[in-house]
Amino acid sequence: MARLFITQRELNFISDITKEVIKDVIGQKIYYYPISETKTKTHNVYHEALKKVFDNPIVIDVIVNNEFQLDTKIDKFGVDTVFKSEVFIQHRDMVDKGISPAIGDYYTFSDVYYEVTEYRYMRNIYGQAENIDGVALVGTRVRESQFKAILQGPTGLEYSDKDAIQHTFVQQRGFSENLDGPTADQRDLVKNGVLDPPLSGPREISERGDETGAGHSFYDE
Repeated sequence: MARLFITQRELNFISDITKEVIKDVIGQKIYYYPISETKTKTHNVYHEALKKVFDNPIVIDVIVNNEFQLDTKIDKFGVDTVFKSEVFIQHRDMVDKGISPAIGDYYTFSDVYYEVTEYRYMRNIYGQAENIDGVALVGTRVRESQFKAILQGPTGLEYSDKDAIQHTFVQQRGFSENLDGPTADQRDLVKNGVLDPPLSGPREISERGDETGAGHSFYDE
């Protein structure tokens, strides 16, 4: 598509719509553990780390395909099942927040630990080299003996932790903060003055929207 018709305004619109779907509608997230290069010591000869040290986890809004691949291997030790998940991150959101995923990092989704084993850029937006739709991370499930961190919800119905089930979901809508705290969310059309900021704050799914006792519902006041 010619740059004559796809200008920065159209690219900002595409980015904002993608952020709206991921952050204000879908609501999936991972807890990402980047390797600390300053704290991790490597072998002087082999340049490999016997023990990796990680920084504090980063909450990243994503789209997760946890049915991406399931490999079953049979060897002399028996049957071993390898789980993989595929995570999609909106590229401009990643740049805005200064997030730099890398192979060898870890993340958690639900109650599973994954190691990033593949990192790739997705398609260019209308063929423009500098504008990328997003990045895809392929994570392979690791055993707790290899990596272990405090699991943060939601994890599963079978757990008794208070955050095992997510009862509240709060939109971001480009606000710097919501009820969950700082968001670092940015919508370019508002930032550039093309659109006015939302007149109302982020909506939520919570018990405040339930008047019948049927369950948590949409709350817009």
